[in-house]
Amino acid sequence: MTRPIIITLQFDAAAADFFEAERRRHFPPALNRIPAHLTLFHALPGEAQDEVMRACAESAARPAFRVNVDGLMALGRGVAYAVSGGGLLTVRADLARRFDGMLTRQDREKFRPHVTVQNKVDPQEARALKAELERTFTPFVATAEGLQLWHYDGGPWSPIGAVGFARGG
Repeated sequence: MTRPIIITLQFDAAAADFFEAERRRHFPPALNRIPAHLTLFHALPGEAQDEVMRACAESAARPAFRVNVDGLMALGRGVAYAVSGGGLLTVRADLARRFDGMLTRQDREKFRPHVTVQNKVDPQEARALKAELERTFTPFVATAEGLQLWHYDGGPWSPIGAVGFARGG
């Protein structure tokens, strides 16, 4: 069986660095095997890699766009930064239509864009971190620069490649 494909949003360097620093600071170190990310699709079939790459390249033929990092989101046993923006929803919906027959149940659920910085901790610890981060959080704008594709390797991910959005936006 081929390894599933994950698609994530590629952020501008400043936003990516911010999210990665937060993840390193708050994610349990023994479990932190992947970079901070915003998952668009969790598990597309690996045997459809050429089709997935082609769809991503076609979808990326649009200008880079801004997204809002609005606040914090409780995950029960973790915390994430909530992300919103019309361009993000458009890209996700466009790809979901293209991948309709390939989507898992998880990828058919309502899309709640976020970047997880803590997970798999006691719920009380997660609530405490969310409260702590909310005290100093200021919403900000980031730029969505493209799509990243990964193979799921049973825990860690290995990069397949990235497709950048057109300049501008």
